[in-house]
Amino acid sequence: MSRDVHLAALRGLLGEGDVLTEPSAMAAYVTGARYDAGQAMAVLRPRSTAEVSAAVAYCVTNGLALVPQSGNTGLVSGSTPDMSGEAIVLSLDRMAKQFALDADNRSVRLDAGFTLSEVNRRLEAEGLFFPIDLGADPRIGGMIATNTGGSRFLKYGDVRQNVLGLTVVLADAEGSVLTLGSPLRKNNTGIDWKQIFIGTSGVFGIVTECILNLERLPQQSAAAYLVPSSADAVMPLLRMMEERLGDMLSAFEGMSAPAIRAALAHVPALRNPFQGGHVPDYVILAELSRTSAPREGEESLETVMEAVLGAIFEDEAALLADAFVGPPQEMWALRHALSEGVKHSGRLIAFDVAFARGDIMRFCTRMKEEMPSRFPQVTICDFGHIGDGGVHLNLVVPPESDGLADGSLEKALRDWVYAVTVEEFGGSFSAEHAIGRKNQHYYDLYTPARLKTLAAGLKPILSPGALGTVRFG
Repeated sequence: MSRDVHLAALRGLLGEGDVLTEPSAMAAYVTGARYDAGQAMAVLRPRSTAEVSAAVAYCVTNGLALVPQSGNTGLVSGSTPDMSGEAIVLSLDRMAKQFALDADNRSVRLDAGFTLSEVNRRLEAEGLFFPIDLGADPRIGGMIATNTGGSRFLKYGDVRQNVLGLTVVLADAEGSVLTLGSPLRKNNTGIDWKQIFIGTSGVFGIVTECILNLERLPQQSAAAYLVPSSADAVMPLLRMMEERLGDMLSAFEGMSAPAIRAALAHVPALRNPFQGGHVPDYVILAELSRTSAPREGEESLETVMEAVLGAIFEDEAALLADAFVGPPQEMWALRHALSEGVKHSGRLIAFDVAFARGDIMRFCTRMKEEMPSRFPQVTICDFGHIGDGGVHLNLVVPPESDGLADGSLEKALRDWVYAVTVEEFGGSFSAEHAIGRKNQHYYDLYTPARLKTLAAGLKPILSPGALGTVRFG
């Protein structure tokens, strides 16, 4: 059948205004958050699980490829179509109606098209929040498809640990709808099928609804910038703070000087908090939090933080060169501005890698020692989640750099960085961005053959139709 016949049929299923074909209307859906762009036959904007099911069934029956898309904030080309113009983007951006809070269960059932900020805005009055802290504002479906971590993983874990249930539409001829999981937190009656759809980039099915675990909003917090005496002092410092602070320690985020300077230069609202304006080589943002309201006679978290830091300063290990406690909101503003600042510093080639915690600073040191001789045009602007072993290794290069236009520079960088990450440190080449077209080659290279075979067998059972941008087999 012709393209026009398919579009007419899809409009019959979804409505005239929910099938976009004009290039100007589709532009935001075919252009990714970081340099990637493609073309699409159409963009579908269903409003319910039933409409997703009907659209998917039609596309699978007629051999039309689908690219599920949530907020389109991903950084590895996982939610944008290729340049063929043959795929259809299925966006969740109109699926934000159902929102059923169960305060007793500390959970919420909602459509997958809600943004993270809207979810937390609605929950704030109840003293609750979905505890995944990000600089971006993605939609919940995409967070599930990529298993997002965030800055407070240390205390709350990732999305996988905070999803209780899912509704998923499979890419088969029926557009089958599966209800997986429930509001129960304890249920060992069989395979936990929802986990197949978390962190797998929408390849096995499209998440349309979910049940999320919620946490109590912190009622008290304190934050400090810590300047370690050396890279080798970072992990002993983290261990010491965990020992003395327990689960009050909710974040331990590392920020390099180039990343901080980029944020200060490109985000005018920021204030330079460092004495004399001198940015230390490496700074850690540490946060303490409590969900209970302050009690009479209880030490404030600022006092607790100052006492612990004072003891660390007096310790013979000499782990700290400097530290100061400040307003949490201002301190987090700098951390959240790092991505924006780095993005405006030049052409960005970004890596999201993960390690056993003891290897994270050794990896960063290795990059900083060898990068100048291997790739002298690169400036390393790294920051990340020291408490969970994640590093955002952002490499900034001048826009006129050789090999940038044809992709050869990026490939050379990725080949080397991922070889060091995986082969030498036993780390992951994708900590929390999942697998998109940018990482497909490295999935193929580093995933054991037996696991690829298992994934290849699972795909036609669950979703035989052309779904997503990634091949797991």
